[in-house]
Amino acid sequence: MRLSTEELEARLSHPDLLNSNVPLPMDAAATFEQFLVRLEAGELRAAQRDANGQWHAVPWVKRGILLGFRIGRIVEMGSESGGLNHFLDKHTFPVREFRLEHSVRIVPGGSAVRRGAYLAPGVVCMPPMYINVGAFVGAGTMVDSHALVGSCAQIGERVHLSAAAQIGGVLEPVNAAPVVIEDDVIVGGNCGVYEGTVVRERAVLGAGVILTRGTPVYDLVNETVHRASETSPLIIPAGAVVVPGARQVTAEWGASQHLSIQTPVIVKYRDGKTDAATSLEAWLR
Repeated sequence: MRLSTEELEARLSHPDLLNSNVPLPMDAAATFEQFLVRLEAGELRAAQRDANGQWHAVPWVKRGILLGFRIGRIVEMGSESGGLNHFLDKHTFPVREFRLEHSVRIVPGGSAVRRGAYLAPGVVCMPPMYINVGAFVGAGTMVDSHALVGSCAQIGERVHLSAAAQIGGVLEPVNAAPVVIEDDVIVGGNCGVYEGTVVRERAVLGAGVILTRGTPVYDLVNETVHRASETSPLIIPAGAVVVPGARQVTAEWGASQHLSIQTPVIVKYRDGKTDAATSLEAWLR
């Protein structure tokens, strides 16, 4: 029997669901399978944007993913002959399989998408890359070689995650918001975006930018500093062009050693010249 979203939420919000001292309901596996299918169809998301543009975790969805770990058992997966296609993992989270009707392009070479992740039509996956459970990847996005989309991370449409970009994920605590990359963002090579950071639409992160909850970002255009607070994540403004920078250590000994601390800097806001420099030819997709 297909459960409604309300019924799924009620079952996955039960306070004893993740208590290992309490037996699981008899229908837990069937409920979890329906939940995975909804995640993969994009009907459920681990984070949602409210009317004010703020992103919030959806705790019951994250609890549903954790249920999969509780009911899962370690099994052998993939090639029986071993090698690169042989895995040992929870049986509830095998590699997700795609067909032509999904309209997703996965180039050969060692990439993997875990079950419970959503990839919209037009997504391109270059090898080797990895997309974890609960992630959402919007239409037309490219996930380049060695890029990671962490558990429950939310990636918008027409995003380019360049080679070796790391987009952090989070499952616990269940009320913690994952990293969000909004539409039309360019994430440069070797970037790292972690700890619930939100990158607004059309921003550009230059190669090597690292963003965490504790990272101050200096805005040279508006002469201000963007920081996370106790109640809000670090937010990169829409259209901001962020590059790695440095600020001088002012403490006496550090200054005497001429030390600097790495600091992301907003050097401009996106314009026509930026768009020309970051455009991707449609035929490459």
